[in-house]
Amino acid sequence: MDTTAELTARLQNNAIYKAGRHDFQADIETIATSETVGPILETVMLATGMRFVAVARVTQDRWVTCRSLDEIDFGLIEGDEIDVRSTFCQTVRDTAKKILFNDSASDEVYCNHPVAVQYGIVSYASIPIFRANGTFFGTLCALDTVPRDIKHARAIAMFEMFAELIGRILETEEQLKAQEELVLHERKLAKAREEFVAILGHDLRNPVAALAAGMRQMDREQLSERGSQVLGLMRSTLLRMDDLIENMMLHARSRLGGGIKIDPKPDAPLAEAIAHAVEEVRAAEQGRHITLDLALDHPVRCDAPRLAQALSNLISNAVKHGAADSPIEVRGHSNGAELVLSVVNRGEAIPEDVQSRLFQPFQRGKSAESNGLGLGLYIASSIATAHGGRVDLICDDGSTTFALKLPSVAANA
Repeated sequence: MDTTAELTARLQNNAIYKAGRHDFQADIETIATSETVGPILETVMLATGMRFVAVARVTQDRWVTCRSLDEIDFGLIEGDEIDVRSTFCQTVRDTAKKILFNDSASDEVYCNHPVAVQYGIVSYASIPIFRANGTFFGTLCALDTVPRDIKHARAIAMFEMFAELIGRILETEEQLKAQEELVLHERKLAKAREEFVAILGHDLRNPVAALAAGMRQMDREQLSERGSQVLGLMRSTLLRMDDLIENMMLHARSRLGGGIKIDPKPDAPLAEAIAHAVEEVRAAEQGRHITLDLALDHPVRCDAPRLAQALSNLISNAVKHGAADSPIEVRGHSNGAELVLSVVNRGEAIPEDVQSRLFQPFQRGKSAESNGLGLGLYIASSIATAHGGRVDLICDDGSTTFALKLPSVAANA
């Protein structure tokens, strides 16, 4: 059995709660921050005349104030604890039955009760609060140092209704908190994934660069016909690897940094950048016929390397999903109002249910050739958005067109 000194030393208080170290921190916060519990306590006080009203967390060996209204200086606020053995609430918990009396001096059961005498309680009510799953949480308490008429049917019904409502509030608040914690956890996981992708992409760049340097050296050597064929296949694979790494890096940077960043230049060398991107794909996909028709007659203020990357992604998508025996057409034209870069291929139409999510990250087509990350179209769309434009998809008469459309801003704008 604890001595009085040992018990007093163990009891927690409002200061510990404010420091965030209370044993019942979460329970107290749920009640103390609820927008509904406060008005409930005020209503009980006004309806009954009781000048101390509180919600208490009660366990087998603890009694802790979660929230209170006090007009008699009873001295208990959020986090304050008293010895549960010195309360009526221990009995309420053990029996799951309410306790009410109007006047301790005349009540047949509680006349001269030691708890009433210890705290100077004259009128009192304690109603059990249960969570939705039936477990006991604590009590709705009201007391005064003068007699109050609280044992009539309407007051009892009010107490019971409010105790039930507080139990429902507990369930709602706890479910909301659990959902918020789940969302926070998912965000942390997503950030960790993006950071991993960024690190992975960065670490893959060096070996890919070494392979590219080796292939350039092999191009200078005299190779057999078979060697030239193998080198072509290697070059195609290396281009896909480089595209994957660049898309991974760009996606990670956009997620971690709040979107894809562009660096637009006045009168950007867009035609040169596009031609270079097309030549890269041609060199890597020597079995595919890719045409280029550019009519960029107006200067454009844009980020040429980023637009070339977006167009490269669209071309790579056409290579993967278009008919192998049909040419891929790359077109570009501008006028005073709009710049349009489009990639056209023939082949099986894209199903409508796939079209609706095609520009989302990590979405891949159903083709057997589709072995990428599903970032290419998402990156292309994001680059267009960063320029204030969009990517349109048109499926018509056996052909598929991805059209990257941007407002054609004057070079000196």
